[in-house]
Amino acid sequence: MSDAQKWLVLAFILFIGWLTYLLAPILMPFAFAAILAYLGDPFADRLEVIKIKQFQLGRTGAVIVVFTLMLLILSVVLTIVIPKIELQISQFLSQLPSYTKWLNKTVIPWIELQSGLEISHIEGNKITALIKGHWQKAGQSAMTLMGSVSRSGMVVAEVIMNLILIPVITFYLLRDWDILVEKVHNLLPRRAAPTAGKLAAETNIVLGAFMRGQFYVMLALGIIYSVGLWLVDLNLALLIGMLAGLVSFVPYLGSIVGITIACIAALLQFQDPVFLIPVSIVFIVGQSIEGMVLTPWLVGDKIGLHPVAVMFSVLAGGQLFGFLGILLALPVASVIMVLLRHIHEIYRDSDFYCVEND
Repeated sequence: MSDAQKWLVLAFILFIGWLTYLLAPILMPFAFAAILAYLGDPFADRLEVIKIKQFQLGRTGAVIVVFTLMLLILSVVLTIVIPKIELQISQFLSQLPSYTKWLNKTVIPWIELQSGLEISHIEGNKITALIKGHWQKAGQSAMTLMGSVSRSGMVVAEVIMNLILIPVITFYLLRDWDILVEKVHNLLPRRAAPTAGKLAAETNIVLGAFMRGQFYVMLALGIIYSVGLWLVDLNLALLIGMLAGLVSFVPYLGSIVGITIACIAALLQFQDPVFLIPVSIVFIVGQSIEGMVLTPWLVGDKIGLHPVAVMFSVLAGGQLFGFLGILLALPVASVIMVLLRHIHEIYRDSDFYCVEND
């Protein structure tokens, strides 16, 4: 590749970044739909080749099955999980005064006795009033926002259009995913096609190992933690379990966050340290299942993104491009990581690295 071609490629990349920044508000449904299609494509590939006697689903039938499952999962989340979490939070807030009373009469005196420090008592009424005040402000802000939205037909139309576009785009991308990949490959210069295909395959392994495998691990851990804490009879079981599963994309972070919050919630609810034992067992069992079953089965030995790279890419994407940047952070980080690995291989094979000074 000549210097002029290299500058042309660099200019094209910068132009794409600039165009993405300008079109970020309208690209969000397309990016979200592309991620859903990417997650569902392997399942659709497996379903379309299944043949029972003379009947075969084909690509369209397989996509319909996968698309229906996605809608069912979304419906369950919206109708069952979210209201249940909201109920648990309300119950916790209603019990907050009794929790603070126990802390003031039992926990704080014990800490003062053991440490010799003087600790101010927790004023439950102020905490409750503070939370209610923030809720009231949030409600007023939401009403103001809804009022402005209701007065702006364009904003309402945009929200409705996005809600309609995401499932429609997801369906068509999922149906034509393999065709689109093949067409993009055919557009590449024949000289660069083998290298580009190799890099694309490595990127798919890296991205798939995280987005597909880790997504299923997060979901499974959320269910395991929630069910386990529910068996312990913890009031915030679903909220804490799902939160621990959600942040488990960073190894051990989900279990650390989950067990910390769950132990605090158990102490407040049961007011007996004995209940810390079953709570700890839930997370020990969940972590063991993740290490011995979930990760080897769902992720395998593929090389995924480093946890630090994941956190940095998500934060950087959100800072640069907002919510669209968060959606595109992991795919872009996967491509960059594969390119850096490829550049590292070229560097290790170069004369600059291999030839020693005389």
